[in-house]
Amino acid sequence: MERRAAQLTTAGVFLVPALALLFPSGYSVGTVLLLLASLLNIGAWHRCRPSREMRWWMACVVCMGLLWAVDINAARGWASADRPAKYLLVLPCIVQLCLCPPRAGVLRLGVAAGAIGGGAVALFQNLVERSPRADGFLNAIQFGDLSMLLGCMCALWLALGDPHWKWQTRSLLAAAACLGVLGSVLSLARGGWLAGVLSLPLWLWLLARGHSHRRVWQALAALSLMGLMIGWYQGPEVAQRWSIAIQEGDAYREGVPATINTSSGQRLEQWRLALEMGRDRPWLGWRGQYTVEKARRVQAGEADPTVLRFDHAHNEILDMFAKRGVVGVSVLLLFYLVPLLVFWPRRPDSLTGEQETFALRLAGLAIPVLYIGFGLTQVFFAHNSGNLFYLLMVTMFMVALQQRQAAGISAPAAG
Repeated sequence: MERRAAQLTTAGVFLVPALALLFPSGYSVGTVLLLLASLLNIGAWHRCRPSREMRWWMACVVCMGLLWAVDINAARGWASADRPAKYLLVLPCIVQLCLCPPRAGVLRLGVAAGAIGGGAVALFQNLVERSPRADGFLNAIQFGDLSMLLGCMCALWLALGDPHWKWQTRSLLAAAACLGVLGSVLSLARGGWLAGVLSLPLWLWLLARGHSHRRVWQALAALSLMGLMIGWYQGPEVAQRWSIAIQEGDAYREGVPATINTSSGQRLEQWRLALEMGRDRPWLGWRGQYTVEKARRVQAGEADPTVLRFDHAHNEILDMFAKRGVVGVSVLLLFYLVPLLVFWPRRPDSLTGEQETFALRLAGLAIPVLYIGFGLTQVFFAHNSGNLFYLLMVTMFMVALQQRQAAGISAPAAG
């Protein structure tokens, strides 16, 4: 039974990222396999001895689940329990992953397959279906941002991985990095581009600390080549989207009424209202009364009616502040902070034997870093894909990293 559970775990680890953008709720296939593996292996749960870092992470998952559970009410029925139930069901998956840690190679292959899948779906929708925006089987923002994340993870693995990798592995990661970023470009989701650009100095700095400057120049050359290729294919559309965003933002700040109905104008109006609502109830927020209070303020002329089109504020922290106050924001920041601290390389080393561990750290670090970036313009945790992908990917990278450490392959140590 344990052997079958281990096989299902390996398959689940690969399929969570590999199918994330290929099918409707593709990430759920791997999730179901991990849950099934944990139930088959329930007799071994008592042997689970999670590390201190994993115990912190499990505490974060429980706290976030309880935070979402505040939204449960009888009027909405089971729909209101959907999000906290997912956090509850992920806990057995975490136990199983601790008992059967995934190998980094399986995880790397799954991420590469997911990035290639995202780019392939985007190209099909763009070239065959002639869709103006690639959205896969999600909305365009979620699809584009997750594609960007998978592409960036592949790029980091490619830049920092073991120099003894075969050319096939490097070619796969290079193709995956390009297609993942291309999937984001074709989605026209500017928040993903913003997150990628803002995080770029961090990756170059960490690369320079841990490796020779030659590696930095190689990475910059590869990024430039990838940028030229994507720019040749989709450059005018990208430039136009950036230009429109700047114009809309400037017009909103100048008080031009019509700009509230634009993409950037709506976001700025949502942010302004969320900040005001949070200030009025700073500690616990409006919780279940959020939508009603929003409608009341629109009726009173305190906000534009466009804010009623969405049930969130298009900014992760401001949305949490308005709905759940400082308490909610604190839990959210902890949800970001624990993975950041676990994956952060304290003293990167360029020794060949440790390069793959360093690459695994930075690929894992990309998850919270880019989620923070995505959260500037989107409430990622308002969506099923945003929750499950973050929960499982962080867990899988943590246990894969700990497995390498337990096997005697030292990760960068503090000092």
